[in-house]
Amino acid sequence: MVKAIVGANWGDEGKGKITDMLAQKSDIIVRFQGGANAGHTIVNNYGKFALHSLPSGVFYNHTTSIIGNGVALNIPVLFNEIQSIVEKGVPTPKILVSDRAQIVMSYHILFDQCEEERLGGKAFGSTKSGIAPFYSDKYAKIGFQVSELFADEKYLRDKIANVCVKKNVVLENLYHKPALDEDKLYEELMEYKKMVEPYVCDVSKYLWDAIHEGKNILLEGQLGSMKDPDHGIYPMVTSSSTLAAYGAIGAGIPPYEIKEIIVVSKAYSSAVGAGAFVSEIFGDEADELRRRGGDGGEFGATTGRPRRMGWYDCVASKYGCRIQGATGVAFTVLDVLGYLDEIPVCTGYEIDGKVTTDFPTTHLLEKAKPVYEVLPGWKCDIRGIKKYEDLPENCRKYIEFIEKHIECPITMVSNGPGRDDIIFRNK
Repeated sequence: MVKAIVGANWGDEGKGKITDMLAQKSDIIVRFQGGANAGHTIVNNYGKFALHSLPSGVFYNHTTSIIGNGVALNIPVLFNEIQSIVEKGVPTPKILVSDRAQIVMSYHILFDQCEEERLGGKAFGSTKSGIAPFYSDKYAKIGFQVSELFADEKYLRDKIANVCVKKNVVLENLYHKPALDEDKLYEELMEYKKMVEPYVCDVSKYLWDAIHEGKNILLEGQLGSMKDPDHGIYPMVTSSSTLAAYGAIGAGIPPYEIKEIIVVSKAYSSAVGAGAFVSEIFGDEADELRRRGGDGGEFGATTGRPRRMGWYDCVASKYGCRIQGATGVAFTVLDVLGYLDEIPVCTGYEIDGKVTTDFPTTHLLEKAKPVYEVLPGWKCDIRGIKKYEDLPENCRKYIEFIEKHIECPITMVSNGPGRDDIIFRNK
């Protein structure tokens, strides 16, 4: 059976914890899109980890972790990450890398940095990990697939020469940077070949066989619905689809095999990077929530940047769940809100004097003002509670209020950072 775990919002919803937890009963975990530009924070028996490339199921001996063809594969980051978890006592994970995955090159990171510098105050808030230039090259058909590392030298050198002709025009004339060196790029590719060779696999065939053997497979997404390039807050989005539907493409499996879509949504809102954020809060109110939030404060797992903070947004979350095709919602970091006397919830957007509960396109979103309803807080620590009925009444009312407004069942409630801090609801 194949399940997808994806985000309802802007990313940072707690997908890593849910994947880590569900991996206990899974055989295979697949990263199917994105790159090392965002991270999943995991807290388990081995310690606290911020994963950027590895799937969040690498902490179990029985699982196979796969880098799918849809991933922007930064090979040095991947293997530094493997080394870093093994050094902390995690058993060496079984890793497979799709032969059709494409490689993030050093010049992709260079171009990302140069473009953000050029844009200045109009920058996209990129993590400067090379993701947009990587995907631009992929669809311009000048990227390097893992399989091409094993081609003959002439093939690779001819392709490198073609890439350099295009890249150097921009580097020298737009960014005023030195030209790329063809020999150094060939050496870079050969280093990558040495690193990745033991792990390369026809992943699509491997997963096809696994499905027919009845294996349990998790597809792990990066970021969330609002960052999808088609259905998110374009242009302040990422460069690969963040939707569960793309899991079939990015892993190489039939779409009808995805039987369950767990959409993760945080009990309040946060976002990294630029773009419309209707329920955003500021000042001391935001600082307090940021300090208390997450599993040690709301700061980017990749960049360390303070996240933008906001109250729960039912409009964005309802849309996020719908566009993902959610079969159930995992509602995370609920324990963080226990300090509040009252909790505002955004239930609508006012745009040009009219209130809507439907998520608009970006040019209208920029004009939206939040419409709030205020719910009473529960004023206590809910960590350690295992049964839904044992939660404080106001806490249950908060969950059920949001469930009604997002029009999707909340089937899991996370009330702490550990993999066992979870309450299951039968809906």
